[in-house]
Amino acid sequence: MAEVEIGKVAHYFGKPMVAAIELTGGTLKKGDTIRILGHTSDFTQVVESMQIEHETVETAKAGDSIGIKVKEHARQHDRVFKITEQ
Repeated sequence: MAEVEIGKVAHYFGKPMVAAIELTGGTLKKGDTIRILGHTSDFTQVVESMQIEHETVETAKAGDSIGIKVKEHARQHDRVFKITEQ
């Protein structure tokens, strides 16, 4: 499986466990698998829901700022990778 960097964590909201992610490349859609990697973060999960400006969306592209619910603590500047089957 290959990993392609698609963005960075801009902010983490602890109470709802949501990461605000700035997408810098590629596209991301509901059902994609991502990996969040930083100095103390390293976890993989499926994108179950995603929002732009509090509106639920199915896909996002480079330049979008999205919010996704995460299963672990993410930190500002953590790198976000999309995992592909190639």
